[in-house]
Amino acid sequence: MTRDAVLTDAQWDRVRPLLPSSAGRRGRPFRDDRRVIEGIIWRYRVGTPWRDVPRSFGPWQTLWKRHRRYSGDGTWDRIHAELLADADAAGEIDWAVSVDSTVNRAHQHATNLARDTGALSSYKNLRAEPRDHAIGRSRGGLSTKIHQLVDGRGLPLVVLVGAGQAGDSPMFPVLMDHLRVARRGPGRPRSRPDRARGDKAYSSRAIRHHLRSRGIVAVIPEPSDQRGHRKRRGARGGRPVGYDYDDYKGRNVVERGFNETKQWRGLATRYDKLALTYRGGVVLRAITLWLKATTP
Repeated sequence: MTRDAVLTDAQWDRVRPLLPSSAGRRGRPFRDDRRVIEGIIWRYRVGTPWRDVPRSFGPWQTLWKRHRRYSGDGTWDRIHAELLADADAAGEIDWAVSVDSTVNRAHQHATNLARDTGALSSYKNLRAEPRDHAIGRSRGGLSTKIHQLVDGRGLPLVVLVGAGQAGDSPMFPVLMDHLRVARRGPGRPRSRPDRARGDKAYSSRAIRHHLRSRGIVAVIPEPSDQRGHRKRRGARGGRPVGYDYDDYKGRNVVERGFNETKQWRGLATRYDKLALTYRGGVVLRAITLWLKATTP
């Protein structure tokens, strides 16, 4: 395999039938699908401007337009969903999930679009561009957060992006709403994990009630300020929060998963103006991770 060939033949054989050009798409057929997809992957892996992608992948305009199209029409999400369905049918998904976010600095080339204050509802439609372009000002400057729900091995199940200063807790129900893994055969898509691991940022009555109502075991510690507030209220403060301390040690898989995601320099630093295309790059990274884990 050459240095710029980023997909093995076996991995490409799994991706190719899922592309629009192989699924009865009308109009002029796309050419050189493999080189275009590999060029998009190469660009995010290296973090180079689109204009600097090697000509061996084809015109940079073709790579950009294809990625913009696949990010907006849901192609990357459909490929990711198909890989998840295959993995679930083979028993390769560990349903002890973990949740967390990671902050990434936004490069100045990504921050020169007019921005309005975003709303949480704008992140629920994955094919619409949020008003703030998922860029906010946190302690480190203009930044974006990647929110992920991963399985027990740290492989992404749900990927969202949001403004860098936004809290983690409000995004948790949005992540859970997008967790739907189709079954190969009869039955509804699976949307309920066995347990959910999260750090203290996800400790709230609303989240614990949400998990308890769905029969999901919450493995979330209680921060000291919430513990003190509960004790001061006495009997009205409710019962002490309990969680499996040994099982909580498995939450670090989400941190290791972010390390894998940020091996792509175009994701560790955001260069995309649009949240839609930046998230598309993160979903594409999730696709490559699942391909690596499940393709012989």
